[in-house]
Amino acid sequence: MKIAFLVSEFPSVSQTFVLNQIVGLIDLGHDVHIFADRSGNTATIHGTYEKYDLSRHTHYYRIPKNGLVRIVKAIAFIIQYAPRNYDVIFRSLNVFRHGKQAWSLSLLFRSIPLLERGRPFDIIHCQFGTLGLRAVSLMPVRTGNRKIVTSIRGSDVTVFLKKHPGIYRELFKEGALFLPVCEFLKERLIQEGCAEKKIVVHYSGIDCSKFHYLQRDRVPGEAVKVLTIARLVEKKGIVFALEAVSGLLSKGEKLEYTIVGDGLLRGHLEQMIGRMGIERQVKLLGWKTHEEVKRLLEESHVLVAPSLTSDGGDQEGIPNVIKEAMACGLPVISTFHSGIPELVTDGVTGLLVPERDAGSLAGSLEYLIRHPEICSEMGLAGRRQVEQKFDTHRLNKELEELYLSVMRSQVATE
Repeated sequence: MKIAFLVSEFPSVSQTFVLNQIVGLIDLGHDVHIFADRSGNTATIHGTYEKYDLSRHTHYYRIPKNGLVRIVKAIAFIIQYAPRNYDVIFRSLNVFRHGKQAWSLSLLFRSIPLLERGRPFDIIHCQFGTLGLRAVSLMPVRTGNRKIVTSIRGSDVTVFLKKHPGIYRELFKEGALFLPVCEFLKERLIQEGCAEKKIVVHYSGIDCSKFHYLQRDRVPGEAVKVLTIARLVEKKGIVFALEAVSGLLSKGEKLEYTIVGDGLLRGHLEQMIGRMGIERQVKLLGWKTHEEVKRLLEESHVLVAPSLTSDGGDQEGIPNVIKEAMACGLPVISTFHSGIPELVTDGVTGLLVPERDAGSLAGSLEYLIRHPEICSEMGLAGRRQVEQKFDTHRLNKELEELYLSVMRSQVATE
């Protein structure tokens, strides 16, 4: 199959699930191309990017900022591509349908990289609902939009739909398949009017073979190493984790808390750490490479992922870092939030607490400190859970079958 991935940024250190799908499909023998708005920081992406020579598969939209240059290049594109792709070209210029996207010529410039790849793509896979909207606009009229597959990952149906009610109406009609990453998001899609027959829950996976299970043995008197890996934004709940850790430190517990990631709240979190006087025990490391993250997972005793619904309504799907931690045999403390209970079974593979509850976070962490034998049991159960339901190799085979079902359905209706 010839497959196009539509993404906002590539490569992206916070979206290894996209990378896993791409290389998995390449391994299965498919011709995969990535279309992105912008380039991420390749220095922080693990060696897979270089191993698969993904720069050769990646195409960035080059939209000139200078208005005159944009018009001149647009005319050249129209002359070159309109004879064979008139429907795509003129659809991209339809100001009555697409407004600013059309008159600014941005839709035209986004359609050109797809046309330059030769024969049409069998599947257009949009990695967020917002990109599905773009795909509907880009697809040629004569082939329809039945080849569009859209992954739904969280904020694209929580925050975005709250701001733009009904905006997915055409996508729900024209899209072939919707892949929410958890049951929670599936229910949200149904509530918004997406036909249930078009929805299949498809979890984001991890490569379990790259994460080694380790038995966690703590030396008496050793500081418990607590880890959080997340973007520093409100929905990750790190403020409440800091309050929990600070409370335990004030009680005399020996803790070292490491936070990996960056984001808008970094300055605020640094101020909190300073006010609490816990600079020696809490470290903000910024983003790390995938290999560095694996090493930190192996060296830690507990992962804390206190996700919450932000004031703006932003919610998670299921954070991949929890899967990675469980694959390493790390017990997890997280929250009853979105799809997380589909991964973490409370009391079996980890502990779940209510959102925004620093006291419960502290209580759960204290419980695991006091009962290291429970940590070992949870770590082993967590590894088994991830291997059975979230291994990327199995999930990529499932994704291939879903693509084939879209193609069979398309042929049957033509």
